[in-house]
Amino acid sequence: MDTITAVLLDAEEQQAKNHRLQLWLRRLRDVLYDAEDVLDELKCEALRKRVINRYGGVKEKVHRFFSLSNPMILRAKISRKIKEIRETLSKISIEKNQFDLNVRSVDNGVVHLRSREMTYSFVNKLDVVGRESDKEKIIEILMQSDRKNLSVIPIVGIGGMGKTALAKLVYNDDNVKEQFESRLWVCVPEDFDLKKTIEGIIKDATGQSSSNLDIQQLQISLRYIIKDKKFLLVLDDVWSNDRSRWEELKALLTEGASGSKIIVTTRSSKVASITGTHPAHNLRGLSHEDSMALFKKWAFDQKEKHPRPDLLEMGDDIVKKCQGVPLLVKTLGSLLFAKDEVPYWAHIRDSEVWKLVEEKEDLLPVLKLSYDHLPSHLKRCFATFSLFPRGFEFHSGRLGALWMASGLISSTTEKEDSSVEYVKELRKRSLIQEVEESESILTFKVHDLVHSLATIVARNDCSIVGLDTEEISERARYVSFSSYSSEGISNFDGVPPFLRKPTSKRLHVIDFQLDVKDGVITREFASTCVSKCNNLRYVYLRNGSLEELPSSICNLKQLRTLLLSGNKRLKKLPDTICELQSLLHLYLDGCSELGELPKNMQRLVSLRLLTVTTKQKSP
Repeated sequence: MDTITAVLLDAEEQQAKNHRLQLWLRRLRDVLYDAEDVLDELKCEALRKRVINRYGGVKEKVHRFFSLSNPMILRAKISRKIKEIRETLSKISIEKNQFDLNVRSVDNGVVHLRSREMTYSFVNKLDVVGRESDKEKIIEILMQSDRKNLSVIPIVGIGGMGKTALAKLVYNDDNVKEQFESRLWVCVPEDFDLKKTIEGIIKDATGQSSSNLDIQQLQISLRYIIKDKKFLLVLDDVWSNDRSRWEELKALLTEGASGSKIIVTTRSSKVASITGTHPAHNLRGLSHEDSMALFKKWAFDQKEKHPRPDLLEMGDDIVKKCQGVPLLVKTLGSLLFAKDEVPYWAHIRDSEVWKLVEEKEDLLPVLKLSYDHLPSHLKRCFATFSLFPRGFEFHSGRLGALWMASGLISSTTEKEDSSVEYVKELRKRSLIQEVEESESILTFKVHDLVHSLATIVARNDCSIVGLDTEEISERARYVSFSSYSSEGISNFDGVPPFLRKPTSKRLHVIDFQLDVKDGVITREFASTCVSKCNNLRYVYLRNGSLEELPSSICNLKQLRTLLLSGNKRLKKLPDTICELQSLLHLYLDGCSELGELPKNMQRLVSLRLLTVTTKQKSP
């Protein structure tokens, strides 16, 4: 592993132009997952023995929940697996010589970056440079008395140009706040789904989820919220040029008072022409002077009055290549802030990825430089962003449970706050934005280009699925449901087809991160997860219609997080759940019909978090 790690950074950077190298990295990733599985199996056996020594066995024979309880059988099985892994790693190590890879090091331990003060305000004006003129032009239009009942101002620009940042500057301006009785903000779904868009507007206005309402009820609620009010609505990041959907939404919004305004941010001039009642405001790149000011802010310690001339000169060359795109300037500045070594800066300046930007006008290869230079543990954490929808508001507590269950964070007590530290490190590298802190919990979002990057780097490990997904990649370890309604799916029998396939056996994570409709998460669904996916570490089945869990849940011996919140029909838990010795987090809040908890809960020796709603009145 040491010899492989030495060339890993160079291999990851070069894989985009070498298919054989991609395959080599995939094989390496697969065997490392296999190694993790073996280690986890050993940990589970150690925990099992500890519990038996402390509390004795259970009435049902031990092998009921651990078929390899015989130490000789277990040793033979583990020994065989370790031998296979060592042989595979040996071959992979030898094969690396055919790729002519250079030895380059990246810190794979704890991240050590020069400290930078974090900000948590809704919009940090200090992060936005060179947009004062743009801001004044937009505000001037907003302040105009308009005979039209509803005016729409489009802001158009390529990804990373700062459309959202500009809209936020306008949105939070004091004069704008005084002008409008109500201000609303929603990140529009990529397909411009009318129901989800209305839900987003209502949630921003009321703070309450309305996903349980049908489209007719949502329309009534929206009309009531904006009726006779002069409002400002920002529709952020609109992609769809479906005129009919836009007209439907616009018709609903005419209930507001005269002088109401909508700001639309989009990359598409066609979207701007369909939606706009005013000429589009085309957002251009920053001037070189403004780009340098932004770069200095992120690349150099602000306490240093005079940055090193040699680094400043290379920084000037790098900024020119960024072509005035603020996201690139900021992200690369953050990357270079970590190290003040001339060869490192020269490598970034002379990287071949700039050619791709010039030829294809594609910013992702440059953004990927920041990913490539992340420590390995942060790379895997970053990849999990792809499991969530674009525009999602992330929560460090929930991410921490996912990362810990996946083995990306140590489950030892001293690492309890690691998720917060990891989020802060990603913030320092400008890979996340809109970071806010409340009671040691961080919430944040990721730019849609950064989300695209996460989707690309996680392509082999993470899959977005629906209830009708037939097959997933054999390499997938994480699945997240983006389509959670069974409406329109013929022959849905309560179990997504892919879960019945052999490829599901390797899954570590099953996540329903959106509110689901009644009847989607059933006992059949849970039973299939248990019987087919024995390697699960994290199961998120919120708001299901489960009345009970299958007793075979004990077979998920490596399960670390089980989230059953909001299963209002859940009446009991099987006693066998107490044999999940690796379980760290058990969420049962909102399970209002839950009777007594199992009597042997003390056997859950790893449990560190239990949230529960129960009818049980005493321990």
